[in-house]
Amino acid sequence: MIKKDINVLAIETSCDETAAAVVRNGREVRSNIISSQIELHKIYGGVVPEIASRKHIEKINQVIEEALSAAETSLDDIDVIGVTYGPGLVGALLVGVAEAKAISFAAKKPLIGVHHIEGHIAANYIEHKQLKPPFLCLIVSGGHTHLVLVKDYGEFKIIGKTRDDAAGEAFDKVARAIGLGYPGGPKIDKLSREGNPNAIMFPRAHIEGAPYDFSFSGLKSAVLNYLNSLEMKREEINRADVAVSFQEAVVDVLVSRTILAAKEFRMKSVAIAGGVAANSALQKAMSKACAENGLDFYCPSPVYCTDNAAMIGAAAYYEYVKGNYSGLDLNAVPNLRIGER
Repeated sequence: MIKKDINVLAIETSCDETAAAVVRNGREVRSNIISSQIELHKIYGGVVPEIASRKHIEKINQVIEEALSAAETSLDDIDVIGVTYGPGLVGALLVGVAEAKAISFAAKKPLIGVHHIEGHIAANYIEHKQLKPPFLCLIVSGGHTHLVLVKDYGEFKIIGKTRDDAAGEAFDKVARAIGLGYPGGPKIDKLSREGNPNAIMFPRAHIEGAPYDFSFSGLKSAVLNYLNSLEMKREEINRADVAVSFQEAVVDVLVSRTILAAKEFRMKSVAIAGGVAANSALQKAMSKACAENGLDFYCPSPVYCTDNAAMIGAAAYYEYVKGNYSGLDLNAVPNLRIGER
């Protein structure tokens, strides 16, 4: 029997954020602490796995202590330990998993391994108390672009995914090409506000026989070819026009596929999640398209779009309620698929 209030201590170390949170009943965030490594990796133009792992080791205990302190609680009041165990960088994941297992064993608390992408989906539960399955969720991040039917809590079906680059990966590569640096997504979003979205018509990929799948490698190549052609002609590059035209192409595809899937599968609600879900153009376009098609639209606040532990705590709660516990043999799985346990 589940007692009235369940407090989850959640840990997230899948990439370059060391994060811990305390979440009550899957929906109430009591604390959410994030130690970001962006400045550390910026000079390399992207995340360096070994550096990320070492920084996680350095920060993990401090972040957990801060999360418990901010929640005005202690391990005695924690009911379950949740941790991301995949997908992600294997060395980074291992730091969080080892820490969670140690706490679980020492404090005699149940352990729940959480899929990172399922955590992103669960981020929508935090601020939208009325949101319940079933619904359609578009997950867009640096490593993933998925269209997922959320059939129930912890029950998912992938109906579309990228065939090559993830949307966030394309943002980073284009940002690098026009000299914006890392991380590319927020910088393109900001610069795009100064550009003309109709200045350059970049391609929108359509995959025959796979109406819900995505492809961004052709778009990325088209942008690079455009930049190279201007450089060869020694013509000036309007970076804002390139940024907004590229962004429009990505957003158009993401929105059109999502709305098509929502209609086909008769969903009444659409959510977006992941780092790219913080993009202002995507939020605006998806909100407008959902309104035009009679769909409820949900999106987390920016702090819950990027990697965080609160979303892991939300997902862990629903696994706990279902009795899907993990053993102390839980290990990092860098290529973990949605729905696998």
